[in-house]
Amino acid sequence: MTASNAGPVDHVVTSGTFSLDGGTWDVDNNVWIVGDENEVIVIDAAHDAERIADAIGGRRVAAVVCTHAHDDHVNQAPRLADRFNAPILLNPAEAPLWEMTHPNRAPDRELADGDVLTAGGIELRVLQTPGHSPGSSCLYAPELGTVFTGDTLFNGGPGATGRSFSDFDTIIESIREKLLTLPGDTTVRTGHGDSTTIGAELPHLDEWIARGH
Repeated sequence: MTASNAGPVDHVVTSGTFSLDGGTWDVDNNVWIVGDENEVIVIDAAHDAERIADAIGGRRVAAVVCTHAHDDHVNQAPRLADRFNAPILLNPAEAPLWEMTHPNRAPDRELADGDVLTAGGIELRVLQTPGHSPGSSCLYAPELGTVFTGDTLFNGGPGATGRSFSDFDTIIESIREKLLTLPGDTTVRTGHGDSTTIGAELPHLDEWIARGH
């Protein structure tokens, strides 16, 4: 597990498993911590609450935001939320997936398209991007030139749509309308793997469509 500090964005990689539709896979997840020296938002609390808490340190957590509710992205959300007295934010369309992991704990607030979250003076705009899951959300920080895409867009293409609650045509529409319209130099910080840019991914849209069909 690794961590790096990139100024207003801290990055922690945690390891664990992802389970859905009767299968389980080993995964490494990107956890993003956005804010300043006093206050942060945690994006996708995966696998290792202690490792994430160490990266947060003594800062206030304004929210634990879940880009979607696959278990590898939310399995530590309640533990971190309770530890830092922070709300869990999730789009309500993710409820069926959330309840598979946390049947006795509901998220505290709903994420909706156009919402603006703030931590340490940094604004994160919620972009609704269904497809990988029904209520997948991305978080765009214009002043940082960064978008946090969860599992909607990766370095090399869209997130997987071969499992329950996912749809290929929907994720392509989300990427086309909500993400590829961002400035080309916008850094794409993903839920797994390496970062990329909008400009690097934009030319490949037609290839993804052909491959998906």
